[in-house]
Amino acid sequence: MTVTEPSTVPSTEELLTRIRELQPLLAANAARGEAERRVVEESITALTDAGLFKVAQPRRYGGYETSVRTMLDVSAAVAEADGGTAWVVALSNVCAWIVGLFPQQAQDDVWKDNPDAKVSGVLTPSAETVKVEGGWRVTGRWYYNSGSWHADWAGVGIPLTDEQGQVVDQGMALIARTDLDLEETWFVAGMRSSGSNCLIAESVFVPEHRVISVTQALSGGYVDDHPDEPLYRSALVPMLTLVLVGAQLGLGRKALELVQAKAAGKPISYTFYTSQAESVGFQLQLAEAAMMIDTAHLHAYRAADDIDNAAAAGEYLDPLTRARTRADTGWAAEHITRAIDVLLSAHGAGSFAEVNPLQRIWRDSATAARHAIVSPVINYEIFGKALLGRDDQCTPLI
Repeated sequence: MTVTEPSTVPSTEELLTRIRELQPLLAANAARGEAERRVVEESITALTDAGLFKVAQPRRYGGYETSVRTMLDVSAAVAEADGGTAWVVALSNVCAWIVGLFPQQAQDDVWKDNPDAKVSGVLTPSAETVKVEGGWRVTGRWYYNSGSWHADWAGVGIPLTDEQGQVVDQGMALIARTDLDLEETWFVAGMRSSGSNCLIAESVFVPEHRVISVTQALSGGYVDDHPDEPLYRSALVPMLTLVLVGAQLGLGRKALELVQAKAAGKPISYTFYTSQAESVGFQLQLAEAAMMIDTAHLHAYRAADDIDNAAAAGEYLDPLTRARTRADTGWAAEHITRAIDVLLSAHGAGSFAEVNPLQRIWRDSATAARHAIVSPVINYEIFGKALLGRDDQCTPLI
C-alpha cells in the first residue's frame, strides 16, 4: 500500500465539527460499551473514518500531526458524549505520538501497510529481557493497556539488558498485537469501556530498531530521524501526563450542561422552590462549578501551549516548567472532580439514577482522576520540590 500525506490537514475546528456530528452515536453506544467493557466497534469505525485517531500521527503516513492543544480539544469533545471512548481516543493518539519518536524503520513496521493501525501503551517496565543478536527477547505482563481491544501494536516498557544479563537502561519496545496475548483484567467502576486490559508477551523477539531508551527520551534525547517535525520534539512526560486530562475537561463541561439544562424545570424537594433556578444556593453552586471547570481549562491549555511552543522553537522544556505541567495536570483533574461533586449535590439524588448520564460522568471522571501520573498530591509535590531546587525528587518522570 502506498502511503501519502493528506492533501489538506483539517483544522481543530473541522475536527471538532466532525466530533459534534458523531456525538449522538457515541452517546447512544455508551451504555453498551460499559456493559461489554470495550468501546462499541461501530463507534471505533466511525471515529477512524472521521480521522480522529490521526491527530498525532506523522503526516508521512496520512496523519494530521497537530498539537498537544488539539489533542486535548479532541478528547474533550469526545468525552462530552462518552468518557470511556474519549479515553481510548486520547491514549491511542498519544501512543501514535510515541511511535513518532521511534526510528523510521519502526514507524514503517507500524504504518506502512496499515496507516490506520492503532497503538496502546504502558510505560511500566514490568518485564524481563534477554539480549540476543539484533535485539531482545521479551517476556512480561503489562496492565492497563487502554484500547487494548482495538490496538494493532503496543508500546511497552522494558528493562534493557546487556549480553551479561545486567540491566543497563530502561526502554520502550514496540510489539505487534499478534505477538501478544490479552487477559481481561479491567473490572472497574469507571472508564469501564476503555478496555484497559493486561497484554502478555512470552519470549517475543523485538529487533533493536523497535526499541528506544526512555531515560534518554526523558531529557529530549530522541532518535529524531525527522527533525522537521516539531510535534515529535515535545517533552515526553509533560505530553504523556497532560493528555490524560483531555477527557476530564469534556466530562466537566457536559456535567455542567446537563445540570444547567434541568435547573428551570426541576424543583427542590421539601422547599418552596418550584425550580432549582430560583434558589440562590443553587445559583452559587452552579457558578462555583463553572469557575472550577474554567480553571481546569486555563491550566491545561497553559501547559499545552508551553509544550507546543517549546517544540516549535526546537527547545526542550526546562525541568521547572516540566514539573509545573505535572502540577497543571493534577490541578485540572482536581478541579474537575470538585466541580462534578458540586454539580451532583446541586442536582440531587437523581444524579445517580442509572438512566442519568451524570452517574457515568461521575464514575468515569473519578476513575480517570486517580491515574497514577495524574494524582494531584504527587504532582504538586514534584512541582514544590522543583520550586525549592531540591535534589530529592520522588520520580524521574518529569
